[in-house]
Amino acid sequence: MKRLTKSYDRKLCGVCGGIADYFNIDPTIVRLIWLLFVLCFGTGILAYIIAAIVMPEG
Repeated sequence: MKRLTKSYDRKLCGVCGGIADYFNIDPTIVRLIWLLFVLCFGTGILAYIIAAIVMPEG
């Protein structure tokens, strides 16, 4: 069973890289989607902080 963990391919905390590893996609795509949520909805920042705290190290 796969486990969602932070990635070693980090830019800040490894959250986007960990999500990309979990779904087997390019981390750049996840980072762009996250940026879209931050710019359009404003909820991306809070979600990133929560994920950085909750996700275990990979």
